[in-house]
Amino acid sequence: MSELHLLSPKGFRAAGATGGIKASGKPDVGLLVADRLVPAAAMFTTNKVLAAPIIIGREHVARGALRAIVVNSGNANACTGAQGLKDARAMCALTGKLLGIDAMNVLPSSTGVIGHLMPMDKVEAGIRAAFSNLGDSREHAIAFRNAIMTTDAFPKEASVTLRLGKSTVTLAGVCKGAGMIGPRMALPGSSKSSASKSATNRSSKKLHATMLAYVTTDADVSSSLLSKMLASAVSKSLNVCVVDDHTSTNDTMAILASGASGVKVDSIQSKKKFLDALTDLSISLAKQIVSDGEGATKVVIIRVTGATNDLAAERIARAIANSNLVKCAMHGNDPNWGRIVSAAGLAGVDFNPDRAMLKLQDTTVFRAGRPLPIDAAKVSTSMNAKEVDVHLDCKLGSGETILYTCDLSREYIRINADYTT
Repeated sequence: MSELHLLSPKGFRAAGATGGIKASGKPDVGLLVADRLVPAAAMFTTNKVLAAPIIIGREHVARGALRAIVVNSGNANACTGAQGLKDARAMCALTGKLLGIDAMNVLPSSTGVIGHLMPMDKVEAGIRAAFSNLGDSREHAIAFRNAIMTTDAFPKEASVTLRLGKSTVTLAGVCKGAGMIGPRMALPGSSKSSASKSATNRSSKKLHATMLAYVTTDADVSSSLLSKMLASAVSKSLNVCVVDDHTSTNDTMAILASGASGVKVDSIQSKKKFLDALTDLSISLAKQIVSDGEGATKVVIIRVTGATNDLAAERIARAIANSNLVKCAMHGNDPNWGRIVSAAGLAGVDFNPDRAMLKLQDTTVFRAGRPLPIDAAKVSTSMNAKEVDVHLDCKLGSGETILYTCDLSREYIRINADYTT
């Protein structure tokens, strides 16, 4: 098939395998391997309850280069104390031994149930099986993609090609996530990434799901530039996607650049084009995640403009997205402007309803403190769509943001009430 996939950028191999971690018997271990040590960058959760692979991963990517990523699903390896750290290192050590590389060049990721020690015999069996299946075809990319999923209803991937000079560069990514989605990721060492190692023992809750995303590119990009571009792209995509706004203990996004295209990203123009492509790819992944929000039937795009600043705009957008009343109205195709405007007023930032304007699917329903006469049935019909646009113009300044969320259905309650730990 000619369709682009995670291994379309040259210089990578991947595989997925079944180790038996999941009781379902579905694939649960994935390997993504670069042909050589390559520039890399990653962002991680800022939840103060850190899963063991996050602690180890931040150490390993600090060098700015990686050779492999090892992922298991079915067990988050979170709230597992010193043994969890030992197990995360063991995953990297075995992967390194099989590949003949330093374990420090391996990034570990885990997703699944919190508070259970890793079944390392099954994890190691899965890693060995995945190693024996490594390849660079679409089939291998699909195997990796499927192995990282937990409560996902469908797999998620995106790709883009761009011309840089006379050559073509490819970026491709996969992700997983459906519940416990409210990523707030930061680069290692940033002011937002200061959780302590002892946090692995602070919670006895047994939760599930997380957001994991991995991007490959054959562009020649330095690790420092990758870090800056990843942070920018994530701020406009995965860090502003919300299902239940529960930031996971394991959220991770990583990018590896093989340089196999021979195309350097070093000029002002090439940097802009590459960043735009990475941002578009990341937005696609974010929208796929919220469209698969547990029980979701539609994507809701919340655009806030005219706020006092960008941070205020995001606070308002997140208040709207986190309102169960708003999310239920979206599910019922109800043009309930009151729930949206009142949620904005609870965001804790400057907001004056007498100056604001609200549109639903391009129909103005509220302006200057008052609702407008509308054909409610017509607006409701327009909201019965796969994507619903909510635009709130605060008319107070130049701050703006776009946030991606979903509706709230009865199915979300069923899934999360019935989920067993």
